[in-house]
Amino acid sequence: MNCPLPSDPFILLSFINTKLRDRYPSLSELCDDLGVEASIITAKLKEIGMEYDSKLNKFW
Repeated sequence: MNCPLPSDPFILLSFINTKLRDRYPSLSELCDDLGVEASIITAKLKEIGMEYDSKLNKFW
């Protein structure tokens, strides 16, 4: 699908967590569908102190 991701990390956080909550059971499935590397998302969100929790299926 190759979806452009928000460049602001706080908006990205909201965007990704909403997608994870509403549509995807895991970060890897979200990334596969959007055509983006998980490392890009995790690195950007790590800049604001957020990390992915697979048990909760969200960044926090």
